[in-house]
Amino acid sequence: MRVKLCASLAVATTLGVAAPPATAQAPVVLKVAIVQQIDSMNPFLAVFQSSTEIGRLMYDYLTAYTAADQTVTEGLANKWEPSADKLTWTFTVPQGKKWSDGQAITAHDVAFTYNLMLTDEIARTANGGFVTNFRDVTAPDDRTVVIRTKTPQVTMLALDVPIVPRHVWEKVGSINDYRNDEVPVVGSGPFVLAEHVPGQFIKLKANKGYWRGAPKFDELHFVYFQNSDAAVQALGKGEIDLVNRMAPAQFDSLQGRAGVTRNKAQGRRFTELMINPGAQTRTGVPIGDGAPALADVRVRRAIAQAIDLDALVARVNLGYADKGAGLVPPVFGKWHWQPGESERRRFDPAAANAALDAAGHPRKADGTRFSLRLIGRAGRAYDEQASEYLKRSMSDIGITLDVRLVSDNQLNEATTAATYDLAFSGWSTNIDPDFVLGLHTCAQRPGADGKGGTTDTYFCDETYDRLYAQQLSEFDEGKRVEIVKQMQARFYDQVPAVVLAYDNALEAYRSDHFARFTTQPAQGGVIMAQNGMWGYYGAEPAGRTAQARGSRWAGLAIGGALIGGLALVVVVMARRRGATAGERE
Repeated sequence: MRVKLCASLAVATTLGVAAPPATAQAPVVLKVAIVQQIDSMNPFLAVFQSSTEIGRLMYDYLTAYTAADQTVTEGLANKWEPSADKLTWTFTVPQGKKWSDGQAITAHDVAFTYNLMLTDEIARTANGGFVTNFRDVTAPDDRTVVIRTKTPQVTMLALDVPIVPRHVWEKVGSINDYRNDEVPVVGSGPFVLAEHVPGQFIKLKANKGYWRGAPKFDELHFVYFQNSDAAVQALGKGEIDLVNRMAPAQFDSLQGRAGVTRNKAQGRRFTELMINPGAQTRTGVPIGDGAPALADVRVRRAIAQAIDLDALVARVNLGYADKGAGLVPPVFGKWHWQPGESERRRFDPAAANAALDAAGHPRKADGTRFSLRLIGRAGRAYDEQASEYLKRSMSDIGITLDVRLVSDNQLNEATTAATYDLAFSGWSTNIDPDFVLGLHTCAQRPGADGKGGTTDTYFCDETYDRLYAQQLSEFDEGKRVEIVKQMQARFYDQVPAVVLAYDNALEAYRSDHFARFTTQPAQGGVIMAQNGMWGYYGAEPAGRTAQARGSRWAGLAIGGALIGGLALVVVVMARRRGATAGERE
């Protein structure tokens, strides 16, 4: 729910940039392919995974997660302490950390960021759920941040909110209209924005004054590709250094390729089939045009029962995924939920047909019951292949699917406005499950004006909301784990979406250009789409000579990406939510 206007243009010419001769002083450049559009560079509005990933490189959070095992570690704060009643948290922001413009980072920047979110509904768009329970935030001095909560909040060391510089953002008028991509953009992370051409590329430069130490290379370029096929081809040619989100067949095609190293990891994202349950604002006013039949949970359950998830994983994911169930992927072991014997929804078209009959949707003379619209993302192999599989599955229970595959932003537009029946979506889950769970609370639906909130499926359920409030205040981890699993069981039972699969992270990089990347976690972890910035920050060049061609990035990587008729989407205004976003995926 994030872009109100977009314009596409076809690029038919190369950029015509003269490449300077490669020298020993040429910048060392890490070039990364992205196939998902950027919804916003504004950290208060960014929801797409691609946007939040770049945001993590530009802005640090109050605390962070280690690369080795994802435990809590120092962020902008290096100390923290709760009061005995867990209602007041005191954080210490040490001296010596600076913004990229040289000004000192202080507790006042932290307090400003959170208070902006507390007082401006638009500033709560992306991460508002983290501060909903805050009573107030103060900075009694430069080093101390005091956060008081209304009720005990167990996620106080998992506040995944980018902290912004007060001296810059206090001058911003409208948060909704602020693009945050006019150089120089002041940040606190290991990289700073150098140039952003929407739909083409994003160039970042190493922050030489970064408090953890500067990265080991000079520039980080994110290059847009229309689809992962084009990105994988560029990797094979050495025009790109790092690719992820590959289709299984693409990943397999790189096996044994000289100069290329593959990385398969248990990912933190899931793919889902959203089912419009009768979208409403948070005040209960219906919005969108979802099929009325889907408001009946019996119909939603029948749709889910007609999908053979085992076959879907085998045929579309080619085994590079685990079958879906709850909202937390198995990589987060203790939080992951699987249905018990009595809860499990088995693939059973006959039972699904009977349920639809009982729900008052008999077959017509032509054998069909009704038609539904399915919307997905064009150029994404999964959506293309899975939609064909679902068409056959739904036809078995008398439901005709009208499939429409569109751009990221068009998909986002439709799911924001609730003008869909079924839609492919997905989210990347944080280490603490609170964020992804909070997406499905009643309060995350939009307001009467269509603004605010970051809902996923427009789910609103009293039982689920009660459990959500309980887990947020439960500091006994064992008890909280059980509540979180009850929430996932409730979601599974009410079926506002079917979690189809937990995708493996399929990545590859040019090991002849970059010798190694830091994975998270250290054993079997991912390079991209981390809960942090370690994958890029820890990249080690194989040698400056090999990287000298980085200065020719415009003529090679960008030109190669654009010549194939890439349709560029220019993001003009920021919106509310990403249909394929996570951390928002």
